[in-house]
Amino acid sequence: MSDARKGILAMVVTCVIWGLSPLYYKLLSHIPPIEILTHRTIWSAVIFTGLLLFQGRLHLLWSAMKPGRGLVIIAVAATLISINWFVFIWSIANAHATEASLGYFLFPLVAVLFGRVIFAETLSRLQLIAVGMAFCAVVLLTVGLGVAPWIALILSGTFGFYGVIKKQLTLGPVVSVTGEVLVLLPIAAVILFNIHSGGTGRFGPDQLQDSFLLVLSGALTATPLIMFSYATKRAKLSTIGLLQYINPTLQFICAVAIFGEPFGFWHAISFPIIWGALAVYTIAALRQDKAPSSAV
Repeated sequence: MSDARKGILAMVVTCVIWGLSPLYYKLLSHIPPIEILTHRTIWSAVIFTGLLLFQGRLHLLWSAMKPGRGLVIIAVAATLISINWFVFIWSIANAHATEASLGYFLFPLVAVLFGRVIFAETLSRLQLIAVGMAFCAVVLLTVGLGVAPWIALILSGTFGFYGVIKKQLTLGPVVSVTGEVLVLLPIAAVILFNIHSGGTGRFGPDQLQDSFLLVLSGALTATPLIMFSYATKRAKLSTIGLLQYINPTLQFICAVAIFGEPFGFWHAISFPIIWGALAVYTIAALRQDKAPSSAV
């Protein structure tokens, strides 16, 4: 199998794990989201640090964690991703998985918008149309439901800003994510200690199922991120971008078909507009991808 096909396979598996993750978090919906987040942080830190130790790259982490601009950037990235994780976990537990899927449908378009506003990147006409369609869909949903789709906006916004911050780092993805969870580790440990001190913790020998699932959160965080890094080094970025739609599509199916969340009139109008915007964005991305090769 060629490297490109291995990369595509890794990306498909990654997106399937992310897309089906609502099923996992639904099993933990009886546990407060903040407690799940602390376990996700702690066990991710264990796995990532162990991986770097196994690879003999732990020295890169210690260099990155030295006081300075790099550590500040890592801390900001850690804050953004922790907010993203918390809101996603909360949305699944509180029957808002449909809106969470909308957030990840919106993310590519938010990333394009941030590229224009923050990095002064030039947008093609099709990209501008796609962003405009997404904006109209959000306005329609806000007017129709009487409230802005805050979960979707927070998820797409924090993930978008997370990408902006990560562009400032020269570290590899595994090293940077390890740094982020290590920054969050002391806070997670204090929160978890207070939870268990109050006698409400769901981790221990008398709660084996919950304990196993909470430990599993580390693997479910680390594995797709590692595979994503593997995929981006082997497959074309345009292909990676297309395959990422598998994630919110599966989340949407989980929300509507499995969890039975309502999909009303205004959802039925706004979601197709978002899907149409993604189709336009995809066409624009494919054209940009072909442009350099056609110019050679």
